[in-house]
Amino acid sequence: MKLLRLNALASNTLPDKTAVTIGNFDGVHLGHQAMIQQLKSVAAQQNLKTVVMIFEPQPLEFFKAYEAPPRISSLREKVEYLTELGVDYIAVAKFDNAFRSLSAEDFAQILKEKLNASALVLGDDFHFGKNRQGNSEFLANYGFQVTNLKTIESEGERVSSTRIRQTLQAGDLALAAKLLGRPYSITGRVQYGDQIGRTINFPTINVRLNRHKPCLNGIYAVDVVCETTSLQDKVKSEHSEKIGIAGYAPTALFGAGHVGTRPAIKQVHPEWRLEVHFPNVSANLYGLLMRVTFLNFLHGEKDYPSLEALKAGIDDDVEKLLEFRHSNPHFPF
Repeated sequence: MKLLRLNALASNTLPDKTAVTIGNFDGVHLGHQAMIQQLKSVAAQQNLKTVVMIFEPQPLEFFKAYEAPPRISSLREKVEYLTELGVDYIAVAKFDNAFRSLSAEDFAQILKEKLNASALVLGDDFHFGKNRQGNSEFLANYGFQVTNLKTIESEGERVSSTRIRQTLQAGDLALAAKLLGRPYSITGRVQYGDQIGRTINFPTINVRLNRHKPCLNGIYAVDVVCETTSLQDKVKSEHSEKIGIAGYAPTALFGAGHVGTRPAIKQVHPEWRLEVHFPNVSANLYGLLMRVTFLNFLHGEKDYPSLEALKAGIDDDVEKLLEFRHSNPHFPF
């Protein structure tokens, strides 16, 4: 897979004739996966390379900033999932004032001249260009071979990023996993936080979210793996007497995850955090790239009146989550 950065004035051109699909691909869910399979089929029939064109930031993030819908996937996660699906190129279009102002003709010209596209695979409701002037019919008239993919449904409802956001916000992780085709996870590096947890004997890692706000809020049972080394080996090498609780995936650790804004702290735009406490672990994990997989929703974020109340609440949460791990020796999904 090759990553291509694209803007409205891009001068680079792909050397191969291509088949292209376009969208936000937030979550890279079952509907998106069906789109990629259709793209690969069209490309194979015509000896073309495959291109997935995505936007960064996502258009609604550009127009609405913090008020935009929460993200399912960061750019890194999208690239990871699309790479696993076997696409040849990922074109990341910089969505800014210049790009939003492109006419339908200008956008089509980028597809033809910069992405070397001859075939397109699009959703049945695809629109593009300034004021959403363009659609599949316009592109077919422009000279592209256009294949429209019908909506993918699950349990009688359309599989969409909006539905998955709502499902995650409702705490239904099992349904979210079904719609995504995998358990929901967030990947980010461990960064420095306020270090309040260690003062109440519940040290946490603070995992960078890489999005303006997430789709989750509350306390979760989580499985954590390090993307660059064995997390279990890393912990054992530092404190062999505190090796934690094995997770479900190989080399994973089980933990108590918290996603929230710390409501006791007044903020204009709340700072979202993903923090994980590993029971019976003491190790330096700063800078490591972690994938946190969400297994079970316990409850929403609470506003505790004091550190003592917070400590008691965390103690109760950890006990319940350890109970969950003990009662589910195999992966719960």
